Amino acid sequence: MVFAMNPAYFAFALLGLIWGSNFLFMKWASVLISPAQIVFLRVLFGFLPLVVYAFATKALSWKQLRHAHHFIVMSLLATSVYYYAFAKGASLLLSSVAGMLSGAIPLFSFVCAWALLRAERPTAKMIVGVVCGFVGVLMIARPWNGAVASVNLGGVGYMAAGSLSVGGSFVYARRFLSTLDMSPVALSTWQIGFALLTIACVTPFDGIASIAHETRAVVGIVLGLGLLGTGVAYILYYFIVQRLGALAASSVTYIPPVVALVIGVLFAHEPIRSLDLLAMVCILGGVFLLQSGRNPQKKAAPASSAGRTAA
Repeated sequence: MVFAMNPAYFAFALLGLIWGSNFLFMKWASVLISPAQIVFLRVLFGFLPLVVYAFATKALSWKQLRHAHHFIVMSLLATSVYYYAFAKGASLLLSSVAGMLSGAIPLFSFVCAWALLRAERPTAKMIVGVVCGFVGVLMIARPWNGAVASVNLGGVGYMAAGSLSVGGSFVYARRFLSTLDMSPVALSTWQIGFALLTIACVTPFDGIASIAHETRAVVGIVLGLGLLGTGVAYILYYFIVQRLGALAASSVTYIPPVVALVIGVLFAHEPIRSLDLLAMVCILGGVFLLQSGRNPQKKAAPASSAGRTAA
């Protein structure tokens, strides 16, 4: 069997499971510590396996620091702001709802790329996909319900802001990093490293030890969000890119919303409405239309080395 012969398919499924479980871990941690503290611990424990892997593969060199200004911008867009917005959003929403909203990341990425780069002329199928996806987001937010809505609009806003931030990072990477002679591992390591420095400077550490009061929260943030959700996730993603290609790797975005929904319902006993299920279908269907509607010539073009960051 092809699945058994190619370990990239196992890595593909594992990555989807890791990213999909992140939202429950963020929810657990948010009860004890602030979103900023969640991000600091996540980046800290995510940086460790990544930097070890980078040194082991000899991916780093000091001369790469001449691009430090690009690393700093990427650390803000694709890590610090992105992670904080998602942690804040997850603290205000059910983990299943936050996970479903994360499925809209490719939609925000496309809108940013089209608005800022104008490098890709959208087809009718792509436009339908974007509209369909954002209709799904609106169905989850339900702003027409006003103050009685069961979904926190602020939480939806934070999730949208995080998606917009990482979408902007793809545009920046394509514009300034795609021509650099650097491996994705090196780019990711510098990005996460600078993010760790930035977050350490702005995070209030008072009360951060409260995370130790609950074992599942500690395991979730250190192992789930940090080691697996950030460090190992980067390594798995680029392994998949090397084995299956960037286009195939990008389709992993379909898995986390489904995993987050299942985990939220089964393990956190979160309620689920039929409208939420329909909304998730709209979001994932929109992403499918967006990706399948791309011009064949654009599909063949090499993807930016920045790749998709962890949720």
